[in-house]
Amino acid sequence: MLENFFGQVLKKLREERGISQENLGHNSGLDRTYISLLERGLRVPTIVTLFKLAKVLDKKPSEIISLLENLNENSD
Repeated sequence: MLENFFGQVLKKLREERGISQENLGHNSGLDRTYISLLERGLRVPTIVTLFKLAKVLDKKPSEIISLLENLNENSD
C-alpha cells in the first residue's frame, strides 16, 4: 500500500514540476524505467533514492515523507 502512495506522490510532484520521467531519471542519476516502476508502485525507493529524487523535485525528503504520511493516515 505504501509503495502505491509513494508512486502517487512522486508522479504528482514530477508533473507539478513539468518534467518527464526521462528528465527526472537523468537528473537524479536513475533510469527512466525505474522511475516508471516507482510511480506504478512496483518498486520501493531506498533512502538514497529518496534524497536524489527530492533534490531534483526541489523538495526536502521530509516533505515527501510528510505527503506519504498524510495519504497513509487518510486511507484508514
